[in-house]
Amino acid sequence: MEHKTAAIRPPFLGLALLEPARCMMEAGALVALSPLLSLSPRGDGHPVVVLPGFATNDTMTVLLRSFLKQLSYDVYPMDLGWNFDQHTVGENGEHIAERIRAIRSDTGRKVSLVGWSLGGVIAREAARRDPDDLRQVISLGSPFSGNPRATNLQTVYQFATGNDFNSAKMVERYRIGADALPIPSTAVFSRTDGVTAWENCLGDTDEINENVEVVSSHFGFMTNPAVFHVIADRLGQAEGQWQPFQPSVPFASFYA
Repeated sequence: MEHKTAAIRPPFLGLALLEPARCMMEAGALVALSPLLSLSPRGDGHPVVVLPGFATNDTMTVLLRSFLKQLSYDVYPMDLGWNFDQHTVGENGEHIAERIRAIRSDTGRKVSLVGWSLGGVIAREAARRDPDDLRQVISLGSPFSGNPRATNLQTVYQFATGNDFNSAKMVERYRIGADALPIPSTAVFSRTDGVTAWENCLGDTDEINENVEVVSSHFGFMTNPAVFHVIADRLGQAEGQWQPFQPSVPFASFYA
């Protein structure tokens, strides 16, 4: 297992350099396909919290949150400022846990979490800690397992957060990261991710945990119509009736 983990490498640097251009192209596709996305199944009004990626804030999730609001979900931002991992969510996740509990208390309904990149890592950890408050978790290009150094942002992440990948806490975080969650989960990943190794974004699968591959850049997880389609499909399932994702036209060509 350790040998396999060590073999995981950061994405080709050329993919990282193409991230801005690819994200803009995906945003254009989102606009073009927005009439079709508007036909996605309507939500049941349950609360959905969208968590941004590393070193970003809720501004990065505006398009996705707007889309989910149009589908009649009760949508919430993370509302904890810039995401610098434990500096944001609490050393033991207490800040995000309180956010989830408050929404559950206010609405009387279980909360779904949609997390991009580091936001998805945090969402999965919340599901392990407080599964009774959550309905499902969707992670988008989130490196929650494998080799923590297999990212083109390794140095930046360690400097900004103060988290050392060699620390016992971080080693344990990645050791258990791929374990199946006690609630339904969908890990969306892309082999053309320019920021983090796609192998780090896969979890163990069972009857309620799945991995879904899309063709997307890393930043495109916030603008890619195929990603939006997956999210709408997953959230649109009736509570307690979760089924694995099945691609459908016209988005089928976006999935590997």
